[in-house]
Amino acid sequence: MWNILNGTIINALTVAGGCGVGLLAGHRLPERMQRIILDALGLITITLGVDACVLGMQAVVRANLPPGDAGKTYGAMLGLVMVASLIIGSIAGTLMRWHEGIEGLGAKIHQRFAKGDAKSFAEGFLTASVIFCVGPLTMLGCLKNGADADPSYLYIKSLLDGFCSIALTASLGMGVAFSIITVLVFQGGLAVAAYYFADRLPQLSVDMMNVVGGVLLLATALMILDIKRIPVANMLPALFVVPLLIWIVEQFSPGLLITKP
Repeated sequence: MWNILNGTIINALTVAGGCGVGLLAGHRLPERMQRIILDALGLITITLGVDACVLGMQAVVRANLPPGDAGKTYGAMLGLVMVASLIIGSIAGTLMRWHEGIEGLGAKIHQRFAKGDAKSFAEGFLTASVIFCVGPLTMLGCLKNGADADPSYLYIKSLLDGFCSIALTASLGMGVAFSIITVLVFQGGLAVAAYYFADRLPQLSVDMMNVVGGVLLLATALMILDIKRIPVANMLPALFVVPLLIWIVEQFSPGLLITKP
């Protein structure tokens, strides 16, 4: 089991260390410094989102583009998969109240273990949970860790998350530290699922999950920058709708989306 979860455990430990540093530094930072740190994190999150979504989509299309006339509409078909996954997943998440559920979990944790502003605590918990658990390194890292016992991607992610957690905790407070629970449950669950099911999941599905993850990172950036409060957690089911949609399409029209074995 260690070979499946070692990347996730190391990731949780680096986040814990970063949060400790952030808590010590946060009290010494004036509010304007905390705000500029959040602004910088928001811009970095936009960059990561664009890389995963826009550039990632281009790379997926180039890697799977079929020859001839079929290639002319292939990018549009993958775009439809992305849009449909986001819409269906967002509706499902809204009906299941994922956003309210995660915020409510943050509020319960705050009531049990922490002091101070409950709203700020829940915001820190939710924002950090999404940033740490959505993105290309999360999907690819968990897949390689679970299927190939290779934690290298998650080790890289751990380093990045460690520094990110310092800035997030200094600005948003103790709630960020409890996102470690989300990291352990979500990433650990993905790694275990990859161990059992990775051979059945086409590479196209993994790549398109990363693309949709990029869109969620962009939505998270809008929240960090106080541009628009988007219930990002309600969109998380979109990540799991992607492989389902691709599977359905391939059942009716084999080779339409998965052009390479």
